Amino acid sequence: MTDHSVFIVDDDQAMRDSLLLLLRGEGIRARGFASAALFLEALPDEKSACVITDLRMPQIEGTELIQRLRVLRGENWPIIVITGHADVPLAVQLMKAGVIDFIEKPFDPNRILEAVRGCLSVLQRHGAESEAREQTCARLATLTPRERQVFDALIDGKSNKEIALILDISPRTVEIFRAKVMQKMQATSLSMLVRLGLSVAEA
Repeated sequence: MTDHSVFIVDDDQAMRDSLLLLLRGEGIRARGFASAALFLEALPDEKSACVITDLRMPQIEGTELIQRLRVLRGENWPIIVITGHADVPLAVQLMKAGVIDFIEKPFDPNRILEAVRGCLSVLQRHGAESEAREQTCARLATLTPRERQVFDALIDGKSNKEIALILDISPRTVEIFRAKVMQKMQATSLSMLVRLGLSVAEA
């Protein structure tokens, strides 16, 4: 289903095992940890992953784990909270902290699967976008200084005539450079070229 892992952090072994069984039964790669301390100590070196954590645990509580993960891994590690002690202020606080879902115990297994699938879908999309940006950056690196000037001017919405005036070259020469830029960037239209430029600018 996905190349991303789901890490379950819960001191309740029965809960941890049931979640592992549920996720693995759906073809999802999952691994459990008995405490936040153990999880942080053996923090997997994965670029992106999904975390399911309880809130009330010994030593390090779930809220502290969430804060630490935000610092260590950022938005690439979305978090789902499960708890038997839910209240509205806490739920709002956690959502503001970046938690993508808040699920009360006891819960319907389908509710967990829905949350995890949503989490993994976001990671898959982010991964595809990141890979596309890397490819665009690699193509940009192949442009000559003059081609890059033409590229930047095109992304800025300049016409061939305007670019010719700015760079002090003929419109015909601009057309030649523009064609080379389109070829190197593998863009089949100006709109596609602009989207590529914007994707890199927003990264």
